[in-house]
Amino acid sequence: MADEAPEGPVLACFAHPDDAEISSGGTLAKWAAAGRDVHLLVLTNGDRGSNDPHEDREELARTRAQEQEAAGRVLGLSSVRILETPDGELENTPGVRAAVARRIREVRPAVVVGCDPTTWFMGNRYMNHADHRTAGAVTVDAVFPGAGSPLFFAEQLDEGLEAWSVPEVWLAWSREPNHTEDVTGFLDAKIAALEAHISQVKGDMLGFFKEWLPAEAEENGRRIGVQHAESFRRLTLG
Repeated sequence: MADEAPEGPVLACFAHPDDAEISSGGTLAKWAAAGRDVHLLVLTNGDRGSNDPHEDREELARTRAQEQEAAGRVLGLSSVRILETPDGELENTPGVRAAVARRIREVRPAVVVGCDPTTWFMGNRYMNHADHRTAGAVTVDAVFPGAGSPLFFAEQLDEGLEAWSVPEVWLAWSREPNHTEDVTGFLDAKIAALEAHISQVKGDMLGFFKEWLPAEAEENGRRIGVQHAESFRRLTLG
């Protein structure tokens, strides 16, 4: 297992409300419990997160924002912000990269957590959501060469937001993980935070996650001899 993450603030950046909990909730809860400032930026409003063709998308977006705030309290997050981009319409544009770079420059994180943009398929039964892949690409592009260069998004410097070079990036949902983080003792917080996303765990979904997430955490844990763990592709940049 690699060395512990550098001390300091954390910024998690994901596509949808509930992505952070599913992918990295144990790690984020562990860091928050240790007294670190852990912030979450969600790049879409989740307004299509329903199979009901009659769902009111604006109402669903409001519901999902409330659920994300509740989940953030369970994890102990210092802040939650959600962009207004509609679910399924996330694109890697200068405007979206600027929004992520702005948050990086505000938080000045020691670690940015996101998802691996190179993951298109997981096993033989799951195609990774385009928003997940795009959120990963936006995040790494906003880290480098974005937030760390004063010539990118220079208008933010006029607002007092100095360039910030992120020391480490941890990418979840990776097919090439190189770090396994011990989250023993924090799986209950991960699942409880996911339960706060009531609109997303209706019906049989909660039972599915309560079976799958512990099994995945146990499989990861066996790699390093602990009860529960989460895996990441860890990039050390400075």
